Amino acid sequence: MKLAELLECLDGARITGDSDVEIEELYYDSRQVGPGGLFFALRGVKSDGTLFIEAAVKGGAVAVVADRPCAVPGGATLVEVSDARRAMSLMAARFYGEPTASIPTVGITGTNGKTTTTYLIEAIMAKGGYPPAVLGTISYRFGETFIPAPNTTPESVDLQRTLRGLVDLGAHGVVMEVSSHSLEQRRADGCQFDVAVFSNLTRDHLDYHPSMEAYFESKLRLFTDLMAPTPRKPRRHAVVNVDDEYGKRIAKCAAATVISYAVEEDADITVDEVDFSVQGIRCKLDTPRGELSLTSELLGRFNLYNILSAVGTGIALGISDQAIQDGIKGHQKVPGRLERVDNDQGITVLVDYAHTGDALENVLTTLTELKTGRIITLFGCGGDRDKGKRPVMGEIAARYSDLAVVTSDNPRTEQPQAILQDIQAGIAPLSLKEYSAEEIANGFDEKGFVTIESRRDAIGVAMQAARPGDIVLLAGKGHEDYQILGTEKFHFDDREEAAEALKLRG
Repeated sequence: MKLAELLECLDGARITGDSDVEIEELYYDSRQVGPGGLFFALRGVKSDGTLFIEAAVKGGAVAVVADRPCAVPGGATLVEVSDARRAMSLMAARFYGEPTASIPTVGITGTNGKTTTTYLIEAIMAKGGYPPAVLGTISYRFGETFIPAPNTTPESVDLQRTLRGLVDLGAHGVVMEVSSHSLEQRRADGCQFDVAVFSNLTRDHLDYHPSMEAYFESKLRLFTDLMAPTPRKPRRHAVVNVDDEYGKRIAKCAAATVISYAVEEDADITVDEVDFSVQGIRCKLDTPRGELSLTSELLGRFNLYNILSAVGTGIALGISDQAIQDGIKGHQKVPGRLERVDNDQGITVLVDYAHTGDALENVLTTLTELKTGRIITLFGCGGDRDKGKRPVMGEIAARYSDLAVVTSDNPRTEQPQAILQDIQAGIAPLSLKEYSAEEIANGFDEKGFVTIESRRDAIGVAMQAARPGDIVLLAGKGHEDYQILGTEKFHFDDREEAAEALKLRG
């Protein structure tokens, strides 16, 4: 594609050099640039892309996009724009043929529930005749094609290239998680969404965002900047949880038609009847179309919200009630989201990705309502991440559990003991008994907690301490099959470790 054709999607670009050069591929990493490349010199957290322009040109770049004046050697063309990241997102979409322009595209944002909601919406769209590609925390996939997900929402060039490939494979829609990082960094600006979904907003990612308000503002972009009606997509919808205070704010300023949902508040979609059990959820909803009865194998109140958002999305896309009912009932298991580890010892072992205070409280509230025995919760907190949530998670785990097992998550470059001490600070005010690992291995009777740095050892001790009728929750890592110690990544899967510990338990 000619550079001039790519630039048609931008306003106000200043060009120095030949705009008629042929662009073979797009790059944002100078080490990967090949002949005929267009290089985006991005401002990074730790580096400045303009420092790598010379290397990019040597690698074959014939043009460079930057958001400030800079020298471009070798006769390459310079394109100056006001925002290089936004320009990259829009140009990538154009370069790869606007893969979301003519198919229903759904973006989901919020702190908790995004991944489960993608699975529900995927099932509804498939039943409705629009089998979608799905991009999220676990993988990017369509049909038998699975691509590992290094980021919830990939960099815009990678995102548009991946979308093009999945659509070419036959995807008739797109469902994607849209992270706050990606919205802040304009990665999704080239996507043409039909529906934007808001789940909730609780404390998370404050190692990246300077405040909760900044975190919210990044999420808000999806509903304002990216959802204004266009000639190609004049009927856009925002599906918003108005039980959440941030959701109420989004509903008031969204650029698209709002379909609100709630369990407590008045909304377009509300719950008329609901029954929670260990088998799942049965409910009757009041919707703009009338009453809708649903059954799901998902557990708990927080998953009821995920169901409501998926129903709202189905309605926004014009999918029939029958397809919505069939999709909710028949959706596939979500890896690492209250995923069971099968055993014949009468212990309910669940692996869940809950890694924020709110998510952990949601899961534990659900398990408290369903339990017949005791609750043992094993969890940790990631290193080099928001330290403020550590005592919060410690307090929540200890309050709801009969035994809280404090252990490592991904300590990264922090000292594991320092992380554990931060967590313990939230447990201390509860004045609970502190057990040793040796004591716990022989069982426990009094409510308390134990701290075991090694996650493998901690899982083993938790399994030894459990007895028939107990629920053991392994929280924080969910679908992840690795642990990061220092700067190295090692294979580690809570599901595998739990299965092995159950075998040793005998």
